[in-house]
Amino acid sequence: MENIEMNKKAVWMLLHWDPFKIGKDGYDTETADVVAALQGIDNPSDLAKVIQNVYEHSFEQWIPFEECVEMARKLIAVKFEAKCII
Repeated sequence: MENIEMNKKAVWMLLHWDPFKIGKDGYDTETADVVAALQGIDNPSDLAKVIQNVYEHSFEQWIPFEECVEMARKLIAVKFEAKCII
């Protein structure tokens, strides 16, 4: 159950991030890829690299690494919060 809630929260955060200002409905594939990566990554820098690569590959636009790290930290915090819920 904890993974489902974590995934929902992570998806919501990524959809509302909207780094290219195209609207939250424009990132379904990227959101799925990042949430899948989140399952196996606990380091914000590693997750930030995945985020940056996924979005850059899809949109051929660059997101500053610092923005990706900020989002990665938030996502990992959600992940660890979900693991602590009993």
